[in-house]
Amino acid sequence: MSEYYDEHDDLDDPIEGYCMRCRDTVMMEEVQAVWTRRGLPATRGECPTCGGTVFRMGKTAAHNAEQRPDAVQVAPGGGRVKLAMDTAYIAFSENDAIVAEQLAEDLQKAGIATWLHEPNQANIHWASGVHPALQECSRMVVILSTDSVGDAGVEAAWKFFKQKGKRIVIAQVAPVDPPDPIRRSARFDFSGDYRTNFRQMVGALSQ
Repeated sequence: MSEYYDEHDDLDDPIEGYCMRCRDTVMMEEVQAVWTRRGLPATRGECPTCGGTVFRMGKTAAHNAEQRPDAVQVAPGGGRVKLAMDTAYIAFSENDAIVAEQLAEDLQKAGIATWLHEPNQANIHWASGVHPALQECSRMVVILSTDSVGDAGVEAAWKFFKQKGKRIVIAQVAPVDPPDPIRRSARFDFSGDYRTNFRQMVGALSQ
């Protein structure tokens, strides 16, 4: 799958996306050009089979008619972020952005506020030593994949949560073992039955 669509693509044409629930590539319905919280172009639609939300990263011609928003800032001047105490921090590698966006969308619908991990923040020196959102969020979803296992930013995020004794759950999207320190965290295999595992994960986050 190409990272970006051809600039002449239009939302009137069929657009494919990968549905995590059905574990299959589908032709999106109710297609909409959107921007992620970091200001990146994406397309959101519905799965014709299960009705779930489907994301696909990349720009289409429809994005040209919309003004690109600024990426979500933590706070003016990079200060302290203000989040609800029960916000869930989603830690993921950059290559798992589509999965993270879809999971965040479904968690929001389930009533759980989310904050998406911001890759490539190593050059920012926060006063507290960690991203402010890590201080504010009370629970974390680690998206476990072959990419995230070796991602230094993801590792730093869950290590901070582990040190603070905050709740961590694992959304497994690839057949890899979790790091030893979080091996005993509740783990949900999203390569199988999405609905069942998602429902169980929401329960674990809500405890």
